[in-house]
Formats: sequence, C-alpha cells, structure tokens
Amino acid sequence: MHPVLARKGRLGLYLLAWIPPAGILYAVLSAAASLGRLETAAVVAPLALAAAFLSLSTWYLCRVFPLRSPRVASLLAAHLAAALVSGALWVFLARAISAAYAPLFAGLEERLAPQRPLVFAIGVLVSLLAAAMHYVLLAMEASRDAEAREMAVRITARDAELRALKAQVNPHFLFNSLHSISALAGSDPARARQMCVLLSDFLRSTLGLGEKASIPLAEELSLVRSYLAVESVRFSGKLTVQEEIEPDCEACPVPPLVLQPLVENAVRHGIANLLEGGLIKLEARRSARTLQLTVENTFDPEAPPRRSTGRGLRNVQDRLRAHYGNEARLEAGARGDCYRAQMLLPVGGEEP
Repeated sequence: MHPVLARKGRLGLYLLAWIPPAGILYAVLSAAASLGRLETAAVVAPLALAAAFLSLSTWYLCRVFPLRSPRVASLLAAHLAAALVSGALWVFLARAISAAYAPLFAGLEERLAPQRPLVFAIGVLVSLLAAAMHYVLLAMEASRDAEAREMAVRITARDAELRALKAQVNPHFLFNSLHSISALAGSDPARARQMCVLLSDFLRSTLGLGEKASIPLAEELSLVRSYLAVESVRFSGKLTVQEEIEPDCEACPVPPLVLQPLVENAVRHGIANLLEGGLIKLEARRSARTLQLTVENTFDPEAPPRRSTGRGLRNVQDRLRAHYGNEARLEAGARGDCYRAQMLLPVGGEEP
C-alpha cells in the first residue's frame, strides 16, 4: 500500500503539501492567461487536486524500477513516458474544467487554449518531481527497514548471549556446592544430607528464572539467602550474614542471579579460608538514577590464594554489559582484610 494511504492523517498532510505547487500554478496561469482571481482559482483547485491523486501512482512505478536497477534505460523510458502521459492528462483536465466553467466565465476556454503547452510542461515537470519525491520516500523506507533488521539481529544476538551467560550460573554454583557436600560426606554425613536438601530447594526456586530478563531485587535477595543457608550448614554457624537493604530498593528490577557469583566468591575465596569464619555484608542503596548493590566479605590477606579462573566476576561483567550496555558497571577489589564487590545499575527499567 502507498505510504500516504497506509495511515490515517497522512492523506490530509499530503494534500496540504500540495498548496505551494497549487500556488505556483495559480500565479503562472493568472499571469499567462490573464485570468481573474476567481477564474484562476476555479481552474487551479480541481486541477491541483486531481494532480495530487494522479501523482500517487508514481509510487508504484518507482517500486517496479528502483534507482539501483541495472535497467537504467528502462527506468528513464518508463518515467519519461509516465511524465508525458501525466502532461497530456493535465491538458485534458484543464480543457474539461474550462468547458465546465464556460457558462460561468465567458471566454475562459479561449483564453486557456493558448496555455495548453504550458499546462503540458507543468504536468510533465510535476510528474518527474513526484518520481523524485517517491524515490526519496523509498530510500527512507529502505533505511528504516535496514535499521529494524539490524536492531532485530542485535536483540537476537544479545538475548542469545544473555541465555548463554545465565546458563553458566547454575553449573558454576552447582560445582561449588557439590564440592562442599563432598567435603562433608565423610566427616559429617548428616550435615551433607541437610546441604543436599537445601541445595535441591535452592535449585527448584531457580527453575523459572531462565526466561526472565529481570526479577525484583527482593526475589534476588531471597535466592541469595537460600544459597547462604546451604553454606551456613557447611560452616556450622561460622558464617555471619549482615544486610543493609533500603526498603525502596526491593522493587527495583535486576538480572536474575546477578548477585549469586559475587556471594559465591565471598564464600569460596573469603570465608572458606578463615578458621573462625567471617562476615558477609549485603548492601542495597538507591539514588535517583542508580541502584547500588554491594557484597562485602572478610578474608585472610596472608592466606595462599585459591585456584580460580575468575569466571564468576567475568560472568557478572558480561551480563551487565549485555543487559545494560555501558550504563552499568562492576567494581571489585580488596582493602585490608575486606574484599568488596559493588554493582551500579541504572534505575527505571530493565534496560537503559
């Protein structure tokens, strides 16, 4: 369908755009044919209206012969033929209009007759200008379609990346948890069984997260608490958790399990190396445009570092980049006997 006719309101704007060409035609005919104002308006108004609708047909010719077509000769011939036909139709319409107004305006037909070549030339010129305008519209439409396709490809690629990154979270956590259970299986089977039950409850609660782009922070914190309940069994009360969560933060959307790798690292590389256990502190603060999430843990700076691939932090960084672009960031580092990982997320939606 012609883009002018595709949406309501466009036809009105299109007809309004014909006022300047009609004004030019009015001035030309008024001067060349020595017509009065009313006579000129009576001829120009229906002629311009008919020409406006006639020019719409040029769209379909432009679709058949695009500018990048290798058939250049055919393209030029087609538009030249269309312009000549348009000019002839203008002459025919001008004659019909002047004949219809003959009883009202004496001698109108005789005064317009010498101007038929001029009317023909204007009709040819308007047809060629209409073709140029429609080629511009086609180029704009092609550009919008290309942008839409590019955006669709980017969204598809981003969604695939997010799914791949989310798929890494549970296996990474599961590996760490099974390692903890295996450590308890020989020394304390009862606690190992308790960890298995808590682990199964935690995994069950994460089953529905695969298709979600974001969840409320309150739900994310609930998952973190479930995980820490698993680890608390292993550490027999040596793991202390402290929370400072501002109430207005809990409804903010965050990517699912985005805190999970940070809390795992706090346990595995911090608390696990402390003989007397340690503290994990969770903070959530909100400003006008930013949600600040912090995971802080005590650790032994002199303890030999555990073997690590850094996959947890990389996963969080990659997910934030895929989800928010450059609008979010992760900062992590140690100060004294405290390790701090802090995320800054934009507030106000799932995406920036």
